[in-house]
Amino acid sequence: MASLNVGNLGEYLREQRRTAQLSLRQLADAAGVSNPYLSQIERGLRKPSAEVLQQVAKALRISAETLYVRAGILDEREREELETRAVILADPSINERQKSVLLQIYDSFRRENGFDVAPDTGAEFHGAADAKSRIDADAESGTGADGAGPDARGPRTAGGSDADPPAN
Repeated sequence: MASLNVGNLGEYLREQRRTAQLSLRQLADAAGVSNPYLSQIERGLRKPSAEVLQQVAKALRISAETLYVRAGILDEREREELETRAVILADPSINERQKSVLLQIYDSFRRENGFDVAPDTGAEFHGAADAKSRIDADAESGTGADGAGPDARGPRTAGGSDADPPAN
């Protein structure tokens, strides 16, 4: 007997497939799964693996995390955190070091607010310790957060706040 989550997933997939104006066969081909298997997923008879969901999401050009939530693999809060991280990592207007620093700050705020911090989720981000060592190295070399030179606002407190600027 299919669980409620699997049924909701199937209905959602069918809706997304129709919105994308794809036949069941076209989506199955694009996702690299069999037509009967995809049909069973849509009817709520099968619960696909995370890998299959990722392939289907890619073929539909939608968020895999959304499908993970619908399938009961991921809870909503985890999805939101992963999407936040993905947006930061995908932003072409900031460099890799800036992305690392931004993710470190994000993790710091989450810890401060009582949330668990997700493990390293992106190849560009190597954890808070690595980001901190890069920040420390920048501070010693005189480069600021943008890599262009000293930060005109002065040093920050341990929590990243400038509420108590140093006396000059």
